[in-house]
Amino acid sequence: MSDPNSPVHVELRNNGVAWVEMARPAVSNAFDEQMIGTLDAAFTALGANPQVRVVVLAAQGKHFSAGADLQWMQRASQASAADNLADARRFADMLSRIAQLPQPTVARVQGAALGGGVGLVCACDLAIASTDARFALSEARLGILPAVIGPYLVNAVGMRQAKALALRAQGIDARQAFEMGLVQQVVSADQLDLAVDAAIADLLQGSPQAQGAIKSFFGQLAVAPVGSAVRELSAQTISRARTTDDAREGFAAFLEKRPPRWTPS
Repeated sequence: MSDPNSPVHVELRNNGVAWVEMARPAVSNAFDEQMIGTLDAAFTALGANPQVRVVVLAAQGKHFSAGADLQWMQRASQASAADNLADARRFADMLSRIAQLPQPTVARVQGAALGGGVGLVCACDLAIASTDARFALSEARLGILPAVIGPYLVNAVGMRQAKALALRAQGIDARQAFEMGLVQQVVSADQLDLAVDAAIADLLQGSPQAQGAIKSFFGQLAVAPVGSAVRELSAQTISRARTTDDAREGFAAFLEKRPPRWTPS
C-alpha cells in the first residue's frame, strides 16, 4: 500500500500488473526532486520484482504531467554548477530506469503532457492517449531545451519530427501525436481504461523472458544500415533466446495446443 502523502502511488494488481500513478493533481502532476526520486525508486523496485509482468504509468486528475515544476527549475537555475549537474543526472537516471525496465511499460495519457511529461510518454514502450490529450515541448520559450528527454523523443518520432516539436514549441493534439508515432492508440476518454486493459491483456500473452530480451535487443539498435556488427548481434541474440525455458515452453505449448504457462489462468 502506498503512502497517501507520496507524490507517486504504486499498486500491484492481479496477474502481475503494477500501476504507478503520479499523484500531484493540484499542480497537474508537475515533477520536482521528490517526485523524480520516488518514481526512480518505484521503477527500481518493480524492475527487480519477478512477479511483475507489466507496468502502467498513469496520473491522477485531468492531466498526465505538466512536466518540470517551474519552482524546481528556478531553484536549479540558481544552484551551483555541480548541484545543477547532479540534479539533471537524477532526472536522466529516472527516465533511463523507466526505459530500461525489463517488463513492458504502458503510458496512460489524459489531458496535458508537457515537456518532461512528453519524456515520460516516450520512455514507456507503449502509449495510449485519450482524445483530449495534448502534447507540447515549450522549453525554447523558457530559454532552455528538452535535452534530457531529447534522446527518447528522437527514438519515438524520429529526428526531424523531434526537432520540429522542440523548435516550434507548439502544442499538438492526440491525433497528430498518433500520426507521428508519439502514441500508439487514441481513444475517447471513457474508453481509455478499456484500451489500457486490452493492451495489458495482449502483453500478458507474451513470454516474460522474450519480452525482456526484446527490450534489451531493440534498445541496442539504431535506424541505420544493417552492418556486420548488427547481424552478429541479431544472430547471437536469437541463438540464446532459442534455448531459454520460455522458448521451450512456448514451442511445447504450441505443439500441444495449450496456453503457455505464463498466460493468466
